[in-house]
Amino acid sequence: MIIDKGKPYDWNRTSEDYAKFRDIYPEEFYTRIVDRGLCVSGQSVLDIGTGTGVLPRNMYSFGAKWTGVDVGENQIKQARILSEGMDIAYYAVPAEEMDFPDGSFDVVTACQCYWYFDHKVLAPKLHKMLKAGGRVLFLYMAWLPFEDRIAEASERLVLKYNPSWSGAGETVHPIYVAEEYSDGFKLVYHEEYPVDVRFTRESWNGRMRACRGVGASMSESELAEWEHDHMRMLTETAPEEFCVKHYAAYAELMSVDG
Repeated sequence: MIIDKGKPYDWNRTSEDYAKFRDIYPEEFYTRIVDRGLCVSGQSVLDIGTGTGVLPRNMYSFGAKWTGVDVGENQIKQARILSEGMDIAYYAVPAEEMDFPDGSFDVVTACQCYWYFDHKVLAPKLHKMLKAGGRVLFLYMAWLPFEDRIAEASERLVLKYNPSWSGAGETVHPIYVAEEYSDGFKLVYHEEYPVDVRFTRESWNGRMRACRGVGASMSESELAEWEHDHMRMLTETAPEEFCVKHYAAYAELMSVDG
């Protein structure tokens, strides 16, 4: 999958913003996972593309034993800081290069990151790492620019400064499951549901700054100009506090033989 027309991005550049502004999933996002009997006490869970550990940290109280991996060393650094006092193991390693023993995990989660992986490498690796009947959860949440005027205006400004960004124009749809998972996995459940997420002007600006098309890829001068325009837009058009329309999606795969 070609991302942003091949324009380079580096999550390490935005890790501090990511740690401060990307922990925005509502409680419902987590309880729907638990209601499926997943990521709970007695289970070992591997979170790939963990970023700053948002999923392990927020689901830690449900009792699972968590491990998180991410390619970004700064992301893992922030994850460890934010997870202080929690028994969560973090590793800075590409998911395709993980080397956990066979049958190590009951569940593998991938939140907001499934399109970054080489699934030809990853799918068979996950199948080996999972216990019999184990699950892979692909998770996602996105704002809806065609339904929310603030999200639309923010996207327009990102594209003004970074026309290569391919994250714009999201609509509600099931998570795409790569064909590599047709061998060794079975899709057993999926759902998509609306979510309103509350922000202040500062936190929405931070959320946008922490996205791939902004802080992870713009030059310092572009970022400064974008932020000036973005905060001016928010000051002129948005109240101090507001909700942005999102949707969340969930795809659950079960490991099967053959």
